[in-house]
Amino acid sequence: MQAIEKLIFQAGMPVAALMEKVALRITARLSELYPAQDYPRIGVLVGSGHNGGDALVVARELHHQGRQVKIHQVLPKSKPLTRVHGCYAKSLGIPFVELDDLADCDLIIDGIFGFGLERDITGEIAIAIDTINHWSIPVLSIDVPSGLHTDRGVAMGTAIGATHTFCLGLWKRGLLTESAASYVGKLELIGFDIPAQTALQVLGDDHSLWRINPQQILRSHLPLKRPVTAHKYEVGHLLLVVGSAQYAGAALLAAMGAKATGVGMVSIAVPYSLKSLLLVQMPDALVIGCPETASGAIANLPDLDLEKYQAIVCGCGLSLDAAPVVEQLVHGDRHLVLDADGLNAVAAMGVEHLQSRTGATVLTPHWGEFCRLFPYLRAVERLEALQTAVSQTNATILLKGAKTAIAVPHRAMPKIYINPESTPALARGGSGDVLAGMIGGLLAQGMTASDTAIVGTVWQAQTAIWLAQQRTEMGVDPLTLAQGLLPFLMSKSPL
Repeated sequence: MQAIEKLIFQAGMPVAALMEKVALRITARLSELYPAQDYPRIGVLVGSGHNGGDALVVARELHHQGRQVKIHQVLPKSKPLTRVHGCYAKSLGIPFVELDDLADCDLIIDGIFGFGLERDITGEIAIAIDTINHWSIPVLSIDVPSGLHTDRGVAMGTAIGATHTFCLGLWKRGLLTESAASYVGKLELIGFDIPAQTALQVLGDDHSLWRINPQQILRSHLPLKRPVTAHKYEVGHLLLVVGSAQYAGAALLAAMGAKATGVGMVSIAVPYSLKSLLLVQMPDALVIGCPETASGAIANLPDLDLEKYQAIVCGCGLSLDAAPVVEQLVHGDRHLVLDADGLNAVAAMGVEHLQSRTGATVLTPHWGEFCRLFPYLRAVERLEALQTAVSQTNATILLKGAKTAIAVPHRAMPKIYINPESTPALARGGSGDVLAGMIGGLLAQGMTASDTAIVGTVWQAQTAIWLAQQRTEMGVDPLTLAQGLLPFLMSKSPL
């Protein structure tokens, strides 16, 4: 972003003109989200740099709207352009006040620090940020919540907990990380017409980090199209190797997730004692009862012809006693989705066994499972660790979380796609089983491994958001989630 701005200024765009343009766009969007009749009193936090200058221009425009604006200047000295805007704000009669005088505001605008902060925040600024975080007042941060590291998304000592963040120009890497999720609030991009050639000159057209556009993904990939003459075996045959006496529900949830994708045929390998349970719940599936261990896990797969399955999902509710079955499938050539105890079994046998697989491999760990698979990456920054893991396994890895990240093999550097929209409604046991089944169903129908991970993640997250709006977050249990996948798609269809 620094390099892009430098090129824009070298090409002739005045710094003052860009500041004015950006601030006016911030003001326009702020006025939509926070109308004057509901938010008449505005507090503005101003830093010394150009982020503070943006905030001062916004303060001026809100003052002209007739709002009661008060400014708190965090630092005594400012860059020349910011200082000029401060002088003009004073000439308009906008009061410059102490921090405590903002406690009665309806909205606070955070313009203390923009991108590029490298040092921890201490002293009076840290106290000010912590004070604001304890107030029950909405906060809108300009570009980056003050105190947040632009690239890593971690708090530099402390950071503003924003209600909204208006990211300027291009998405900042740190805002899309798991560690930033509790600081950024609702995240929006405020563009200022960066010339495409300028962005390409700095980034290239093949850079490694991408933000998923959920609506675009849904429009372009779902529902899956099939020929008029298609029959069930032409639209995918999926095998689920799932379940144990202790975790019978996981098998059912994975099967429901797979079924929602419209895959032509679902076969489910479960311990023999679970066969009747699955048949009652999934009468359209082929349920294969397998010999089981004393603990109720799958002991081995019967003489199955694995070649007839386009994809296999392994691990949901499996238990570690079924590790030999996981090893058999890892050494096979079918497209393979590994979740839960499938991942734990691979951690025990060693991730190097994944490198030579000829079929596509999709891993779906949460952070704890990821660290068991790659313990030497535990202390590495999350997205960097993800890229390293993909390079070492040649697998597509879906790292679940508030900001789910999907990393896929790509030439010298794996690409990472971040899902920007989700809901804590998914933080329930069983949500991952549904997702694994969805990914398997899409994979069996011919979608690429990277697309299955991206589409499955977006579809599940958007369904959960839709359901939470109707039922609250507490009402989105995994069964409801699985049953809501198709109704959600229907709600988005123009038909």
